Amino acid sequence: MTSVDEPARSGPRTRDAARTRAEILDVATREFARAGYDGARVDEIAARTRTTKRMIYYYFGGKEQLFTAVLERAYGVIREAEQQLDVDHLDPVAAIRRLAEVTFDHHERHPDFIRLVSIENIHDAEHITSSEMLGSIGSPALDVIRRILAEGQRSGLFTADVDAVDLHAMISSFCFFRVANRHTFGALFGRDLVAPDQREHYRAMLGDMVIAYLTAERAAD
Repeated sequence: MTSVDEPARSGPRTRDAARTRAEILDVATREFARAGYDGARVDEIAARTRTTKRMIYYYFGGKEQLFTAVLERAYGVIREAEQQLDVDHLDPVAAIRRLAEVTFDHHERHPDFIRLVSIENIHDAEHITSSEMLGSIGSPALDVIRRILAEGQRSGLFTADVDAVDLHAMISSFCFFRVANRHTFGALFGRDLVAPDQREHYRAMLGDMVIAYLTAERAAD
C-alpha cells in the first residue's frame, strides 16, 4: 500500500519544488540584472517570492551558487535557440543571415541576459569557469557556422577564410552592443539603437555586414 501511495505523493512535491525553483530563478534573474552580483540581496529575492531565504539556500546553496544557476539558465535559453536553428535547406548566404537574425532577436528579447553577461565579465567570468554545465555547453551555433562556412567556400560564394569563433564574435558583438550600450550611445549621439522604427534597419544591416565580410575580395599578401 505504501509503495503505491508514495509516487502519488512525490509527484506533486516534485512539481511544487520545480515551480518554486523556477520562481526563485525568475526573481533572482531580475534582481541580479538590476543590482549586479554585489548589490543583489538574497533577502530581497526571498521577499519577492513565495518562499524564504532558508529555502533558497536549501535549493541553491548560497548567493554564489544562485547566481551561477541564473547564468546557466540564461545561457541555456540561447543555446536551445541555436540548437533549434534549421538552415540546412538554405543557401550559405541566406543561412548565415538567418543565424545572425536569431542572435539579433534573442539579444533584443532578453536584455537581462545582456546585463548578466556584463556583470559576469566584471567578475572575470569566475562563475562560468566554476560551472561544469557552462564549461561544457559550448555553442551549437559554432557547429552550424562551420558547416555554413564550409559550404560557402566549396560553392565559391564565400571568399574569406574565416574562423567560426571569429564570426560568432562578430555577430554577437553587434547584437550585444546594440542592447548594452543603448543608453550611453543615445546620450552621446542622440540615436536609440533599439527604437522600434529602426529595428529592421539594424537587423538587415547586421546581415549585410557579415555577408560583405564573407564575400569581399581579399588583397594578396
